[in-house]
Amino acid sequence: MKDSIAEEHLYLDYSHQCRDSIFPLHTSISLFLLSYCDCKLFKVFLVPAREDVDDQFVTKNLLGDLEVHLISRCQLPAVVQSCCLPAVVVKDGKFCRAGLSVVLRHIIQKTYEADPSKKDVLELLGFKKTCLKACAEVSQWTRLCEISIPLAVEGFLTASPEHCQTIPPDILQLERKLGEPVRVHNDDKIRRQKLQQQKASAKAMVPVLGEEATEAGTAMEMHEHPLPSLELSMAFSKLLDQEVSEAVNREAPHIRRTKTSDLPLLDHIFAEGLYFTLADIVLLPCIHQFLISSKKQGKNLVNLPLISSWYQRVQEVPGVKKAAGKCNMELLQLPELVSAPHEELQNFSSVRDELEKENEDSHFIGGPRPTMTKLMENGIEAKFSPHPCPNWILDWTNLPSAVNPGEGRMSRDRALRKQQQLNNLVAAVTKLAKPGDVIVDFCSGGGHVGIVLAHMMPSCQVVLIENKELSLIRAKDRSDELGLNNIWFIQANLDYFNGTFNIGVALHACGVATDMVIEHCIKARAAFVISPCCYGFIQNTVKFKYPRSHQFKEILSYKEHMILCRFADQTAVQLPPERRLIGKQCMGLVDLDRAWAAEERNYSVQVLSMEPESCSPKNDMLVGIPT
Repeated sequence: MKDSIAEEHLYLDYSHQCRDSIFPLHTSISLFLLSYCDCKLFKVFLVPAREDVDDQFVTKNLLGDLEVHLISRCQLPAVVQSCCLPAVVVKDGKFCRAGLSVVLRHIIQKTYEADPSKKDVLELLGFKKTCLKACAEVSQWTRLCEISIPLAVEGFLTASPEHCQTIPPDILQLERKLGEPVRVHNDDKIRRQKLQQQKASAKAMVPVLGEEATEAGTAMEMHEHPLPSLELSMAFSKLLDQEVSEAVNREAPHIRRTKTSDLPLLDHIFAEGLYFTLADIVLLPCIHQFLISSKKQGKNLVNLPLISSWYQRVQEVPGVKKAAGKCNMELLQLPELVSAPHEELQNFSSVRDELEKENEDSHFIGGPRPTMTKLMENGIEAKFSPHPCPNWILDWTNLPSAVNPGEGRMSRDRALRKQQQLNNLVAAVTKLAKPGDVIVDFCSGGGHVGIVLAHMMPSCQVVLIENKELSLIRAKDRSDELGLNNIWFIQANLDYFNGTFNIGVALHACGVATDMVIEHCIKARAAFVISPCCYGFIQNTVKFKYPRSHQFKEILSYKEHMILCRFADQTAVQLPPERRLIGKQCMGLVDLDRAWAAEERNYSVQVLSMEPESCSPKNDMLVGIPT
């Protein structure tokens, strides 16, 4: 085990204890992962919601062998006070990781770094290490695991008896997900193996003529004690670090010739498919509490056969029962359930992901001209305000090399364009900022904007927020080289930042991220300087519906607005000039809709073109000031 791992502090909310779990459930989930990983790398702090919490009771009675300390919210490091918990920060450092998925993934990575023999812990991150990596605003699966189910269970536990008679929709959604076919890397090969196993099992159960009695008895015995499914064998072979038998791996010629469309589908063994991942760790404490409450109320779980089977199966994973014991979780043993009759499940089967349905309906054929014409007939067309300081540029030659975006892997041409983009944003922020202001660089990436701002405005506090760890680490390294003391780094999704600030800035915030940044700024009554990007990725989400403004909603449907968004991405330099012009107009219309939506909430907003326009195909810039 490595000894040079810097101590990090993990901060968790504490509201109350119910039965064998600590609430909110995000805290129970974090503690369960620490126990499963047998991780002692973090100094753990509980942050009580009230001041009358009994320190001795919490630390001795609830947390098994894990050493935990209590700390008041006002004692939290300043950077942590700007974030929703859970959060991790290096002791006395300025680099914070916040939000359940980000923190859990970090715990896994640090555990493996400290002890590379714990490969089973690293495997929790799944294929290509992407389990729960996508933010909840764009990934419905991350939202379900990280937000929806914990909140649904907490609501279920606190509801009055008359309001907890029905199963929460998010639990039913999980049941539906567990019933969907599994899609995994190289699943064609696995499905062929499953077909081979099915044919072998069927052949073994057919009695041979003349030996009916003996063979029938054997067949009956096999039916009563069936072989484990291929999926189950593969899942637990991986957990136990065993090889799947060669008999399963070899395919008969007629199996190899079977069409892919005729192959059997794969069934869920765990939450994300065949293999045990972080998603199962997240869901277990939540479903455990739901099942305990349901059992106490005498509820029939016939509508949840897949969740019940999953709950039992997870308990067989090596280390799960031990971790549960450390957390004082008394796991239940449930009877095997069969699926309910169709009529009993009709409410469940009607559960439909409305966002999925809306976005399926947004597909279109045709160009943007009819939509643009419709807007023009109503007096709406793209308008760009004059640039307030078109000739303002930074003296890049006299700035330290670590400030310059060209210091890295960029080509000379790309570095020049990045400098030009930064000239525009820094000029706009400089005009708005006052000494003592807090400036937040949202979707900061490698810190190109935030580091320039921190260097140019030492009297302001700059906060970089980014969900990609490696990008933020590169930014931190550049900041350390410059010796900047007025900068914080937060690895988190935007929703987990709740600090106060004066100016929000974002360079090329992708798709819906632009609207998320604008929303954060409006809630904080902060000015914003934003350059949008990736218009084609815009679509309705849980929080954002399009069009955004009342004026556009009265004229355009969601589908028509999506046409503008898709063609707003048609601005690449290699495209014909006429198409680029149409793309620029579509960009302007999409951003005009955003500007008007902000103005409806007492903002003054200008839509500008960056100078020179050749600095980027996505050269719009929104500057908003609260009125």
